[in-house]
Amino acid sequence: MTGKLRCHQTTNLPADHCRNTAPVYFLSHGTAFLLQNDSRVRDYWRKIGQEALAHGCKGVIMMAAHWNVNGDNQIKVAMKPEPGMMPLTNAHPDIWKNFKPNTDIKTGQRVINLLNDAGFEAEGDEQFDWMIDSEIALVGMFGDKCPPTVIISQNSYWDPWFHARVGTAIRSLRQEGYLIIGSGGGTHNLYRTEWHYALKYRDVFAMESPPDPTNLEFRQALQDVICKTGGGPELKRGLCRLMKHPYFRDAHGTDEHYVSACFVAGAIGEVEDRGAKGVLGAEVWELRSQCESQFSIGSWEEASAIKV
Repeated sequence: MTGKLRCHQTTNLPADHCRNTAPVYFLSHGTAFLLQNDSRVRDYWRKIGQEALAHGCKGVIMMAAHWNVNGDNQIKVAMKPEPGMMPLTNAHPDIWKNFKPNTDIKTGQRVINLLNDAGFEAEGDEQFDWMIDSEIALVGMFGDKCPPTVIISQNSYWDPWFHARVGTAIRSLRQEGYLIIGSGGGTHNLYRTEWHYALKYRDVFAMESPPDPTNLEFRQALQDVICKTGGGPELKRGLCRLMKHPYFRDAHGTDEHYVSACFVAGAIGEVEDRGAKGVLGAEVWELRSQCESQFSIGSWEEASAIKV
C-alpha cells in the first residue's frame, strides 16, 4: 500500500444525528434462484426494500463482489447513464425482465469526490455494465423499480482495511437517507459448491450431507462479530480480523465476496455508531457450501417514516 489514505472521520455531529440515518446491510446475493424459490431470504429482501421506501430512501450506494480494479490505491465508480445488465438466467424472466439499472450520476460524482478527499485515487467508469452481484439483491428488494444507485468497485488487492476505509469515506451519506449495501457472501467457496441438484432439478437448497464443519465454524464467527458487536470501531476490527481466521480460506476460496463486509463495517464503524444493533435477518444454505446470510446493522427510526 502507498500510505496515502486518510481515514475520513465524521465528528462534531449533533447528539440526535442518527435519528434519520439509514441502516447498512451486508447481503449475501447468492444465485438468482433466490429470487424465484420460496425462502426467508426472499421474504427478507422484500421487507427491507419496503422499509427503505417507507422511510424515504434517497438511493442505494453499493459495493458488490464481481467488479474489482488494479492499482494499490485505485477505486472506480459506475457512471454509465444507461448501463446494460447481465441476464438473471436462473430466475424466471417475469421476475426481472422489466428491471432497468438506474445509475445515480449526480450522487456518483459526490462519491468520487468523497473518495478522493479521503486519499483514494477514484474515478468514474462510463463503460461499466451491471452484473448479477448487484442486480439480484436490488430486484429482491425493489422489484422492477430500481432506486437511484451508485456502484463502487473493489480493489483487486482485497485489503480489508482499504475497503473499510472506502466505507468510512462515504458514511456521511447515510445521514441523508442513502442505503449503504455490501453484496457478497457469508461463506462463498466455489471450489466446494455442489451444483448437481441445481443442474438436474433446479433445486439449490438440496443437500445429501451438511455443510463442511469449517464452513459452519466461519459462518458462526461472522455472525458473532456482527451480532455481538454491532456498530462502532470494534466492528471494523472484528470483520477485518476475520480474514485471518483459520477457516477463512475454507469458507472463501477467493476474497471478493467477503471484503464488501469490510466496506459495510467502515460505513458504520465510528465511535458514534456504537449501539447500532447487528441482526441476522435471514439465512439459507445454497449448493451445500454457500451460506447466504443477510445482516443489518442499525435501523430506520420510526420518526423518519413517511406517513401514507
